Amino acid sequence: MTAPTYAIGDIHGQLEMLEQALDHINADGGQDAKVVFLGDYIDRGANSRAVIDLLIRGQAEGRNWVTLLGNHDRMFSWFMEDTPRHDPHLLVGYHWLHDRLGGRETLESYGLTFTDKTRLEDLHAEALSAVPEQHVAFLRALEPMHETADIAFVHAGIRPDVPLAKQSENDLVWIRQAFHNHAAPHPKLIVHGHTPVDRATHYGNRVNLDTGAGYGKPLSVAVFDQNKSWLLDETGRRRLAP
Repeated sequence: MTAPTYAIGDIHGQLEMLEQALDHINADGGQDAKVVFLGDYIDRGANSRAVIDLLIRGQAEGRNWVTLLGNHDRMFSWFMEDTPRHDPHLLVGYHWLHDRLGGRETLESYGLTFTDKTRLEDLHAEALSAVPEQHVAFLRALEPMHETADIAFVHAGIRPDVPLAKQSENDLVWIRQAFHNHAAPHPKLIVHGHTPVDRATHYGNRVNLDTGAGYGKPLSVAVFDQNKSWLLDETGRRRLAP
């Protein structure tokens, strides 16, 4: 008999919500529960640094936690390279520090302040000093996909009709329409976040757990056990079905 797997949607710097979600998991499955975090730990919320601290601490304590790579995490990681790297998937005119993406709030959580007149090279130098090496190492070690026998956990989704082993990282952290519009079965149930929905939703071939925590809306937690799924909150489990 297999143990359940828990999944947490996009956190986006919401430390208190994350702590509450972990409390619910501990109450349902105990300290040794397997938890898959679907990425986007940073940006928009005020406590990105504290969220990463919590995840690093949990892993150091031996918690059975799997941390996946989100597009926002990759943008932060690329910014922290020797020469900041810009994600070419972004629209022209957008960048990680654009007001709509939330990089500003992430750097502010490390104590950095800047204006639109700050030179990028100066801000980058400050970030290299302010962001702990342990945090950069955490970002660079994030996994693009985690599989169980019946489920593939990813941040954004997969490219339909491409084998799981051949999925590109860019699709795993960014894809939307081609994945969302595909109604046929995938090789496994895909559990993902990335695209906010009003409530966690099971579409039959995929489950979306991004319910907009980055915008102050709830952070969703789900339980997957023996081909069944539930949402989990302070009241316990509630069935999540197609």
